[in-house]
Amino acid sequence: MGAQPVVPDPDSHADGDPRKWWILSVVTLVAFVTNLDGTIVIIGLPRMVAGLHITVTTGLWALTSYIITSTVFLLPAGRWSELIGQKRIFMAGLAIFTVATFLCGIAPSGLWLLVYRFIQGTGAALALATATPILVRAFPSHQLGRALGINSTSWVAGSIIGPVAGGVLVSTLGWRSIFFVTIPFAAIGVVGAWRVLRDSIPSRGAATDWPGAITFGLAVTSLLVALSMGQAWGWSSANTLGLFAAAVVLGAAFVRWEQRRPAPMFDLGLLSHPHYRSGLGVTVSYSIGYFATTFLLTIYLQGAAHLSPLDAGLMLVPLSAPQLVVGPWGGVLADRYGPARLVALGVLLLAVGGFWLGHIGPRFAVLPMVFPLLLMSVANGLAWPALTKAVMSSAPAERTGTASGMFYTFRNVGMALSLTLALVVAEVSLPPRIASEVYLGTANLLRPALKGALIHATNTAFWAFVGFYLLAFLLALPLLRAHTRPRGPKDAAAS
Repeated sequence: MGAQPVVPDPDSHADGDPRKWWILSVVTLVAFVTNLDGTIVIIGLPRMVAGLHITVTTGLWALTSYIITSTVFLLPAGRWSELIGQKRIFMAGLAIFTVATFLCGIAPSGLWLLVYRFIQGTGAALALATATPILVRAFPSHQLGRALGINSTSWVAGSIIGPVAGGVLVSTLGWRSIFFVTIPFAAIGVVGAWRVLRDSIPSRGAATDWPGAITFGLAVTSLLVALSMGQAWGWSSANTLGLFAAAVVLGAAFVRWEQRRPAPMFDLGLLSHPHYRSGLGVTVSYSIGYFATTFLLTIYLQGAAHLSPLDAGLMLVPLSAPQLVVGPWGGVLADRYGPARLVALGVLLLAVGGFWLGHIGPRFAVLPMVFPLLLMSVANGLAWPALTKAVMSSAPAERTGTASGMFYTFRNVGMALSLTLALVVAEVSLPPRIASEVYLGTANLLRPALKGALIHATNTAFWAFVGFYLLAFLLALPLLRAHTRPRGPKDAAAS
């Protein structure tokens, strides 16, 4: 019998998918909606706490619950996208997110709000884990950086519009409107995905690894709950130490289980690729350093500078606005010169900006705040799209779903660590109740001693985060070496 002809992959030609720009539009819209929902909820928390008659701690759990489920389901979602198809998982996640958003808007109590936020985070995880593989599949390598750069602007737009729009909506229509306003955009995303996305061919791998998924979910949940509640419970309390111990034991059991699986959900084999391994290390360090910047500045602006939540949101615009231009431009540069140099340059500039912010004084001034924020915005616009391209290009093409799930899992864990460290810094300088109220904008004016302690702690936190930027720079150095994309079984068969 003669050799069977190789059927060309329709996505492998030099120009990518003919509908790639429509695909980018849909994926970018969905990223905008999910980020808008996250930032707009922060602004609505004070009214939400009052309207549902819940404690500040419960209100903060409305944020934590979303982070937990959106992290726990990233790895299974990446695996499901390979088994079932990227389009189906993406649309399922977006549909779940849309329905859960509506339910959040009509939640009758704090308990039901937390339940719906858990469901909402699940939908966001399904959409997020498949979004980047969809773009990797649609765009050729020489345009992928540009596409990822444009996509990154959606997160920036959400960060700009969320605080401002949230302040207006909460003041005029009430806190429930912050959920209802995102539903039309999400619905457009569902229709757009159904029209323009083409489903990938499901792989013939093993079925869903439910023992691994459950073990991983419990390990991550234990870790994130311990990090979120450790300061309130006490870091040496039985609850905190028990959860950390559970996270370690369950994490070790998960790794051991995955090593024995023929088609693991957490593919440790991907870590054998030096560029992918280095990229994940950069992702964690980068995320720890960057994602608490808004949190720290919000505490300073509302607690020490006595700005209103809306004015504080406007002061944070310089941290986001330049990325609307720099993000796509940085993606183009990553395509032309390679992503490694931009990642290294970006994290160094972030270190400079973080060190600059670490010199905040007792007297609030606009310009000394704006300049480092502009620098950090430019740096993030250069580095993050390049980092995403570097990581995703380091995995075999047929494992992009799993690679994306692992990438965003590492990112979310870094985000959780970042916010935890920032909250610990705030609660070391202030009583926990006052620190939470400062963050929510419900605290009265601080006494001079507390104000000075808050400013000192904020500066200390920024200096500490500079260390994580420098660690990210060191971890990015191996990315400068020459690299070719690993060949998976599909690539070997095609050749």
